[in-house]
Amino acid sequence: MSRLIFTVNGTPGAQGSKRHVGHGVMVESSKKVKPWRSDVKAAAEAAHLASDEWDRATGAVGVQITFRFARPKSHYRTGRNAHILRDDAPIYVTSRGAGDGDKLQRSTFDALTAAGVIADDSLIVAIHAFKVYAASHEKPGADVELYTVRNAAQGPSLAPVYRGQAVS
Repeated sequence: MSRLIFTVNGTPGAQGSKRHVGHGVMVESSKKVKPWRSDVKAAAEAAHLASDEWDRATGAVGVQITFRFARPKSHYRTGRNAHILRDDAPIYVTSRGAGDGDKLQRSTFDALTAAGVIADDSLIVAIHAFKVYAASHEKPGADVELYTVRNAAQGPSLAPVYRGQAVS
């Protein structure tokens, strides 16, 4: 089984609805999508060039992706403890502002196709995706692992990495 593992730095952008601006022209409603796709494409291309193991996938592919988002200030304490997370600060992102998981995946998978690491995003047969808040030392972005799939038993562990440890 071959694998391609890389990190994308940038703000994840969900590929959502398009709006009609006239004369048959449609534009993406989110301004985050274009830069996100560009960031994913650049990171995937760099990882692909550096990899001796990964060839452009033309068969079944699995993906594990952990999207990391910046924490809002409300997750932190106040005053001189403003750098410390509140005890009740969540790990997983459930806010609407971050985007739906499926729309985040769509923009990311289209960028993987554009980067040439997979022939088409229809080849993705297994998806394990997580939305978490970035740890204090991390930047927003995503950790991506692509792997070839030959049978259902193959694939990575099914837990996202958070602050250097698997989350259960």
